[in-house]
Formats: sequence, structure tokens, C-alpha cells
Amino acid sequence: MTPNSSLPAAVIFDMDGVLVDSNPFHLRKWADFLREHHIPFEEEKLAEVVLGPANEVTFQRYFGEQITPERMQELGEEVEETFRRVIAPHARPFPGVRRLIEACRAHGIPLAVASCAISKNVEFLVTALELRPYFQAILSVNDISRAKPDPEIYLKTAAQLGLEPAACVVFEDSFVGIEAAKRAGMKCVAIASSFPAEDLRQGTLADLVVPSFEVVTLETLRALFDGMAAGRPPSS
Repeated sequence: MTPNSSLPAAVIFDMDGVLVDSNPFHLRKWADFLREHHIPFEEEKLAEVVLGPANEVTFQRYFGEQITPERMQELGEEVEETFRRVIAPHARPFPGVRRLIEACRAHGIPLAVASCAISKNVEFLVTALELRPYFQAILSVNDISRAKPDPEIYLKTAAQLGLEPAACVVFEDSFVGIEAAKRAGMKCVAIASSFPAEDLRQGTLADLVVPSFEVVTLETLRALFDGMAAGRPPSS
């Protein structure tokens, strides 16, 4: 990996709001779901509440801590089936995503998805976006016991790739996702697709905040690792 010594050893993507503009459909599904169940909510603050955390966190927020795992699974199937049906005709990668992914592959940089969405949604969208062949690892909330902002999903992704967390860079769009990536010891680029760039700069420890993938190149990633030896763990 000498020619890529200052490039990341792996690039890890969150999914919703990062690979695909799915968050408007998530907001719509939650607003419709809460109205159908006659649960009051502040529409202007809905994105802050539901974008990023796992469904279980949202269900506990609106239904109370006493909600059973069985009931959460039932409600989750209801809300996510609606999401997949509604987004299906509109699933497209964000502009610039495929270009960056192809550039990473051309330089031998492993790619992964680490999303706190349920596995059905992750599999559905990665396939719909026609990106599956690019990824060496795909993890969902079904692969972990603690959701973001816990770093578990990113640590497991690095382990699955056989890489040091500090050698990896994550693309995230949410506050909890950025926190998870930084707690994992990874570099993090925040995409201002779901929240204003200034809010992400002031409210997170993201290493870089960008408006979109259209301004991200391999040189952008190289700059994050200048002076570091990004690569595989040294042999003991």
C-alpha cells in the first residue's frame, strides 16, 4: 500500500442521507406513522429526533420505555414496509457517490456500509442503488447490540475488514453517526445532506464538513491522513 500511504485504508459509508437521499422518505414514514397512531409530535423537530437513532430508540421515545421488544418488532415491520414501498421508484445514489466509489476501487481501497437501519432496508437500498458489488462489508443494526452513537458498528466494520479503526474514514450525515465514528477513533467526513453544515461544524467533532460528494476527491481524503501511516495493523 506504499503508493496510497496517506489514503485511508478503508472508506465506510452510512446509508440513509449519505449514499442515498432517503431521509425525506424516512421523515414522511414517521410523520404518517405517528399521525396514524395518534401520537403528538413537533414536525419541525422530527428530523432531529428520528434521523440517525435506531427505530427502537424512537419507539421508546414515543411509546415509553415499557414497550416490549415484540411490539417494537411489529411496529418496525409496519413502518419499514411502507418506507421500502414509497422509496422504491426514487432510489438513486447522491451525485458524486458513484464517482468516489469507483475512484476508491481503482486505488484498491476497501469499501463498506455501516448503517443502523434494519438489514431488510440496507439490503434493499444497496441493491436498488446498484452498488452491492463495490462493498466488502455491509453491516446493519441487526449485526450489533448497541446502536449509534455507540461506536460498536464502526469497530465491527473495521474488524471485519481486518483494519485498524484509526486508518479508516467514515461518511456520515447525522449527529449520532458522527459521534459513533469519532468514538471509534476514525476520521469522519460529515455530509450536510440532512442538517445544515454550520450545525454540523459547531455541534460535532467531524474532521471535515462538506455540502455534498461532488466536492470530495481522493485528495480530500488524503489530506485527512497526511502524516499518518494508514494501513493494516502491524503484525505482532
